Amino acid sequence: MSIQFLTEEQKLRYGRYVGEPTPLQLARYFHLDDTARQLVKQRRGDHNRLGFVIQLCTVRFLGTFLINPIDVPPGIVADLAQQLDISQTNCLLRYLERPTTHWEHAQIIKRNYGYRDFTEQPSRWRLLRWLYERAWIGDESPSILFDLTTARLLENKILLPGVTVLVRLIDSVRERVNQRAWSVVSKLPTPEQRTKLVSILRVNEKTQQTPLDQLRRSPTRYSAPALVAALNRLVTIRAFGIRKLDVTKIPPIRFKSLAKTALTVRAQAIERMSDSRRIATLVAFIHIIEAIATDDALDILDLLIKDLLSDSEREGKNQRLRTLKDLDTSALQLSVACRVLLDPNCDDQKVREQVWQLISKEQLETAIAKVEDLASPNDDNYYRELLLHWRIVRRFLPILLRTIDFQANMAGQPILTAWRFLQSIEGQRQPKMENAPLAVVGKNWVQWVVTEDGKIDRRAYTFCILEQMVDSLRRRDLFTSPSERWSNPGAKLLQGQAWESARSHVCRVLNLQAAPASELQVLKQQLDEAYQRTASNLPHNTAVKIEVAKGRETLTIRNLDKLAEPESYPQLKTLVDSLLPHVDLPEVLLEIQAKTGFMDEFTHVNESFARVNDLSTSICAVLIASACNIGLTPLVRSDVPALTRGRLTWVEQNYIRPETLIRANARLVDAQAQIPLAQIWGGGEVASADGLRFVVPVRTLNAGANSKYFGQGRGITYYNFTSDQFTGFHGLVVPGTLKDSLVVLVGLLEQQTSLRPRELMTDTSGYSDVVFGLFWLLGYQFSPRLTDAGEARFWRLDRNTDYGVLDKLARATVKTELIEQNWDDMLRVAGSLKLGTVSALEIMRALHRGKKPSTLAKAIAELGRISKTLYLLNYVDDEDYRRRILTQLNRGESRHSLARAVFFGRRGELRQAYREGQEEQLSALGLVVNVLVLWNTYYLDVALNHLRAEEKTVMPDDVARLSPLAHDHINMLGRYHFNLPESLKNGGMRPLRSDKGAAKAWAETLYW
Repeated sequence: MSIQFLTEEQKLRYGRYVGEPTPLQLARYFHLDDTARQLVKQRRGDHNRLGFVIQLCTVRFLGTFLINPIDVPPGIVADLAQQLDISQTNCLLRYLERPTTHWEHAQIIKRNYGYRDFTEQPSRWRLLRWLYERAWIGDESPSILFDLTTARLLENKILLPGVTVLVRLIDSVRERVNQRAWSVVSKLPTPEQRTKLVSILRVNEKTQQTPLDQLRRSPTRYSAPALVAALNRLVTIRAFGIRKLDVTKIPPIRFKSLAKTALTVRAQAIERMSDSRRIATLVAFIHIIEAIATDDALDILDLLIKDLLSDSEREGKNQRLRTLKDLDTSALQLSVACRVLLDPNCDDQKVREQVWQLISKEQLETAIAKVEDLASPNDDNYYRELLLHWRIVRRFLPILLRTIDFQANMAGQPILTAWRFLQSIEGQRQPKMENAPLAVVGKNWVQWVVTEDGKIDRRAYTFCILEQMVDSLRRRDLFTSPSERWSNPGAKLLQGQAWESARSHVCRVLNLQAAPASELQVLKQQLDEAYQRTASNLPHNTAVKIEVAKGRETLTIRNLDKLAEPESYPQLKTLVDSLLPHVDLPEVLLEIQAKTGFMDEFTHVNESFARVNDLSTSICAVLIASACNIGLTPLVRSDVPALTRGRLTWVEQNYIRPETLIRANARLVDAQAQIPLAQIWGGGEVASADGLRFVVPVRTLNAGANSKYFGQGRGITYYNFTSDQFTGFHGLVVPGTLKDSLVVLVGLLEQQTSLRPRELMTDTSGYSDVVFGLFWLLGYQFSPRLTDAGEARFWRLDRNTDYGVLDKLARATVKTELIEQNWDDMLRVAGSLKLGTVSALEIMRALHRGKKPSTLAKAIAELGRISKTLYLLNYVDDEDYRRRILTQLNRGESRHSLARAVFFGRRGELRQAYREGQEEQLSALGLVVNVLVLWNTYYLDVALNHLRAEEKTVMPDDVARLSPLAHDHINMLGRYHFNLPESLKNGGMRPLRSDKGAAKAWAETLYW
């Protein structure tokens, strides 16, 4: 039985001491109470008394008895000896002379303290039941289950078994869970469905592909034919009828786990599975792929309608520009006639004669016709050009109406009614358009939808509904199911009895009261204090002044001046940089692997124990291929088994995926947090968020246009989160340049590292009142850098409070009644986000509804205005605070510069066609950047200690200014060696360049 899923750290910690316990642990586990002292008194001899209490406290702390009972840290022996008034601890060696005494003492401890052997019943049966249920409803990795099981054994006073025994138990339980899932799911489909499912594994002779490959391939372009193909794919999937099966007995996580196999492995591998596993895998695949196919179709629809609208607007403007010359000519001719009409000296009876002398009747009629044809109020050309795309719409509209069934909330009911009317008239040549619902037809569309004779134009009505429908989909007023990205976020909130049961827990977690009155009173007091403090400090605040513009008072804040660097800092930086070893990028990754074991988190997608020799070398090469954007070819070595193309492709397909990248990154972030130098930079409680832009020159749905960042092409934004320790702890890919305020909460709520940031800093683009409100509800501080804080609105809670010089600035009053009326729903939203029942992106999309926000969104925004004003007052009053925000944002931007240096291949363009591929490659980039940050931090810390040892002056303020983002000493181009000396494989460090002899020898080893 393999125990390779355990990390070296887990093996080391299991059932043994790995260092001195902390003072808190000493107090909790090693304090001798009266019961313990009574038992000790019954032992004869200091060696027996001390040995007994060591065994007692060991089993309390570790959950097991040691083979060598006195193999404990010296600090424990000293502490226990002091409690027993034993001065000579060397007497403990006598305790080893009689092994039977150890066994007798262990039995006494078990009998008096209720400890049980691992094999005893019914405790073993209860453990198995708990472990089985945990594995059934969850998807934790074996190593996490190992830790959870160990903790449960300690909690229930069950003595830990050997490490192999526990590993075998976990493996057997996971296998039983898998067998149960395969058995239950494989029995769900009918014989006809089973036959149809198996048929998708057979290769089509014409296409040389299996239907499975075709079904799981997402579209990469958007057009009317592409939308039809995507909808046909959805129809094919639905034809299996899998969604009609009763799957309520299967936890959703099990379905996702089964489907993950079918989404990644080859059809031949699925065909070789046992019958039950094969059918279960295919059932889960069809069940999951239906939601994916629905999302893909709606993504195409969204992009297609967006392009139709933008193209029509552009064509309308161009058409208007092309006709301006003719319009001007005709207008000038009309002006000739109009001047005659306005001439007071012209006889009214002879007006026509005067006009005909200047312009002929035929010319005037032509000019009038031309003006009427070309002149249009407002943006009428936009609608005229849009209607010309009717043939494009008719290519996809019939199947769209048949295939997609939308649902709606209250705000989306009018558009849903109109959509269903379109469904009802589809296929009719002359439908009764007078029955069409007109509630959603805006004033701009009315003149096109309703003709002069009162009839409804079908084409214009259809375009109007399509425009409104896509807009409602984006706001999630309209949604569909099954779907991940276009589903109803409201349905995922805690509701009914679930919310009633969770309310008190949510209030405790969020540190909020169930009633709003006390919270509003606290906010009012904080707001009053902030206004008074800022007003009293304003005369002395030279960076801020109040100005009057257009009769209104506004604040003006002077830009921050650059701080002068102390002379000692450049000297320290130069000296430290000169000490850092020169190294190649692959060796950096392998060295950090030796120190942290982060590559151990990369497990096989289907066979969790599948390992090969030198796997870390293969993973290192694949990570470099992705992060440097160079592909596998430069890293292939046919003479090295770990670097052959077959091995690298196998590793890339089976080991590199979002969940393994996240776990590996978490280990790097956690390792950085333990380094003393990183703790000087920050405690991990402050973070920043910003976007890194990439041009995507291939056909893909997951990209958007923005001429500022992508020129004439399209691209994506890698929105990532950087801690004050310089590590990136989360990142997500968004198409184009999606508004930052929609994604700014995601990194705090969905990151999986040990860091717990409480304050997030962003640029102005991430700022909105709703964001401030949600951050306050969740207990976070939102600190955007404001380009013009004086233009922001300052709010108050009491109209009658006098804020001195700031009184006229606080013109707006918060509607507290709206907060009070919606307080419970606001808590429900915050609780759902905190407990993870709904994603932050879904909630932000639903709350940001543009011109028509929901009542709940308005209430959260009102709360956000209080939080925003508190922030603004602090921002205005405290220059150090403004500088701290700038410093953290600069760290994120510097990290982006390092990422650009790493991602040098293919002109720095991202060439992944699918969203999943984009996420994996950019996550690999973030991982490699974190490796470089961690490596630099290790060696900066060593270099500083080296300088201190040489009695060089190292100022704490200068150390805080150092950055682990330098990369001149790291070679990323053209040379990829994967060999490490044994000293580094064992966790050692490279010699600094200060040791000239060692540095010279090391340089020869590195071929530098």
